Amino acid sequence: MSLFKSLFAAAALLTLSFTAMAHEYQVGELHIDHPWSREMPPTAPTSAVYFIIHNKGASADRLLSVDTPVAGKAEMHEHIDQNGLMKMQQVQFVTVPAGGEATFAPMAYHVMLFNLKQQGKDGERFPLTLHFEKAGEVTVQVAVQKEAPAEQHDMSQHKN
Repeated sequence: MSLFKSLFAAAALLTLSFTAMAHEYQVGELHIDHPWSREMPPTAPTSAVYFIIHNKGASADRLLSVDTPVAGKAEMHEHIDQNGLMKMQQVQFVTVPAGGEATFAPMAYHVMLFNLKQQGKDGERFPLTLHFEKAGEVTVQVAVQKEAPAEQHDMSQHKN
């Protein structure tokens, strides 16, 4: 019986460690995968947030705005290629197609945070509220990380 308890405890710890690394949120038919932000120098005035929104529904939805108490302003941006030069510009909304996804990743859509009250450190989390046209709003916890998750290093070819 002692071996069973040890295996059960090990499985529980393993499950907790996977849960801590990959965090997911649901609002309506929308599933938000692993919101994260890169650790920045303490004096950096801005930061960016990344995540993927999966739409499991039969109709499109739109992300209309975002906000967080850790910054004076949060805006949705995209990178565009303008005459061979990558440029960042603000967008008013991001469509999440029915049965599809919208990817917020380096060199794609992203949330810019301006006038930060302080920079997050690796391992910390902060709240970000996403406001959707149909699904309503959901507050997610953004994980601050030293490096991008392996699947999100450069999603510029996968922008929706």
